Amino acid sequence: MAKRKLKKNNTYHSSSVASVKPKSQKEMAQTEKSATFALAVVALVVAVCVAPLAAEISSSDIHHHKHPSLKMDEAQLTVNNELSYEVQVSWMSQRCYQCLYQQLGVVPAGLGPGQPSSVNFVVSTQHEITLQINSTPIELELCKIPFHFGEHGNYSLWVKTLNASFGVNCSVVTDKDPVNSYIPILVAFLIYALLALVFAIGKKVWGLDAVRGLVLRLGSSMETERLINSELGPTRVVPPVTDNILPPPLTSSKRLRSLDTFRGISLVIMVFVNYGGGRYWFFRHESWNGLTVADLVFPWFVFIMGTSIALSINALLRAGATRCSLLRKAVWRSLQLFIIGVLVINPNYCQGALAWENLRIPGVLQRLAWSYLVVACLDLLVARGQLDVITVDAWWSPAIDFLLYWPAWLCVILLEVLWLFLTFQLPVPDCPTGYLGPGGIGDMGLYVNCTGGAAGFIDRLLLGEKHMYQNPSSRVIYATRIPYDPEGVLGSINSILMAFLGLQAGKIILHYRERPKSIMSRFLIWGLSLGVISAFLTKCSTDRGFIPVNKNLWSLSYVTTLACFAFVLLMLIYYIVDVNKWWSGAPFYYPGMNSILVYVGHEVFEDYFPFRWRMSNSQSHAEHLIQNLVATSCWVIISYLLYKKKIFWKI
Repeated sequence: MAKRKLKKNNTYHSSSVASVKPKSQKEMAQTEKSATFALAVVALVVAVCVAPLAAEISSSDIHHHKHPSLKMDEAQLTVNNELSYEVQVSWMSQRCYQCLYQQLGVVPAGLGPGQPSSVNFVVSTQHEITLQINSTPIELELCKIPFHFGEHGNYSLWVKTLNASFGVNCSVVTDKDPVNSYIPILVAFLIYALLALVFAIGKKVWGLDAVRGLVLRLGSSMETERLINSELGPTRVVPPVTDNILPPPLTSSKRLRSLDTFRGISLVIMVFVNYGGGRYWFFRHESWNGLTVADLVFPWFVFIMGTSIALSINALLRAGATRCSLLRKAVWRSLQLFIIGVLVINPNYCQGALAWENLRIPGVLQRLAWSYLVVACLDLLVARGQLDVITVDAWWSPAIDFLLYWPAWLCVILLEVLWLFLTFQLPVPDCPTGYLGPGGIGDMGLYVNCTGGAAGFIDRLLLGEKHMYQNPSSRVIYATRIPYDPEGVLGSINSILMAFLGLQAGKIILHYRERPKSIMSRFLIWGLSLGVISAFLTKCSTDRGFIPVNKNLWSLSYVTTLACFAFVLLMLIYYIVDVNKWWSGAPFYYPGMNSILVYVGHEVFEDYFPFRWRMSNSQSHAEHLIQNLVATSCWVIISYLLYKKKIFWKI
């Protein structure tokens, strides 16, 4: 998502008037663990030592060009007015759908021919903006010009009278080139890619018999047998023939590494964006409709939770557990998640001690608790302890993973009908029925206090404004005024749907467990089907669809789109990690094995070293990126050490 390349000095932008198979040997497993830990340590050292050096190169360029008062994602704009009357400058972000223009300032009339009056303004560089120039006496639009300003750049907007007519010409000149704020991301990516490449090459080299023999000879004691081996050559143990022709015994409790790897990928990205993501806009949640990187990970985490529910309940039923005992465990686990979310990682701690009058009740763990409880209950309703592998000869095999669990699907469909009815039919005071917009300056400012429509109204009615999230992402672009909670009550229905689709993935794995190709094909079919539904609901647009993709609302199209991505991504990881053994899943596998501990820990220790420290320049993307990458890498290393010690926090 790179910004538009800006033109060089004295270049004008003008507008006219109107418009492997895993090694089974114990020694190799230990070596792989050591190598993985070494990679994590090296990555952390490089992130701390090398990345700041690379960032310093761009930092010197930043200090050379930027205006002293400019912050991140800001540029200086000087408006020069040569007209004989004052003009008003307004702006609107291109990411703001049907928004009112916001006033930037007024520029006095020119002093005379060739003597313009000038006023300096600070403008945002995150997205392309449209500048509007109006005459103040009669509110006449003189010109409108779209432009994407670059960070810490200096620009001039000239407002002149055309010589041959009474029209007005507006043009933007680049006085000083902006800095490339994306260089730190490129440097960080290259460093981590290089480390991954070195690790992969080192693993291949270590697998060579000659290299292993050399290392063993150098590190061993001078025993008689070793001396004999050094003369005759290293002995090579040939496995019995039966080891090559007999398949390994199947273990029902074998854990799929792809599931923990997928969960770990989601968790690592979630930790990174929660720590700030280098303060880049695409690592923050979208203001309203649309998707950013930050909007992907939570639904994926919910999805893989549903997959784990299917596998764990099936295993426990086969082990002899009763459904009542499993129901009690599900209720207790959900209660624990809810309590931790409300009392341990509540964002209200930023304001001091918790107090009931302003305690935020919804949250991420609370949403997980609710989704887990409902989906676990639905699975206990229909789960089977003994499953036969489905043969392709059966006429019902293409839909077996759906037909066997039709009562649960019926419940989910009824919940979705309830969501659609409340969203589009519930009357909301002073708001249009079925409103899905952000309010604020959106929709030409007609529905200022209608943020979220029915979803926001239900939360305010059931929870009260003081128990909701006070700083929603809609304030960034749409300048909304009222609280809105993205983990609210109505959106929880669609999070249940997301978890249930993950449960469906688990059922596919159970029914086709001896047919990897069938599992992958089913994942692909589900992914493509959900993608078609998303295309219909959104009309392949950001804002003009029947139901836009919206993380704040957890809209139906948001769930189908993210579930589509999840099925396809899980298929790829399953193929690479579990089928072909090309990748062990490291390092994401380790945080995926300890997900609750990593998530709660990164929230609780967010303000402690080494996860945060005082920066020399808090307005530098490079320094924020280094700090956030180091913090995330620390949690990966911690999860690896816990994995090595076999310490797992289970709720």
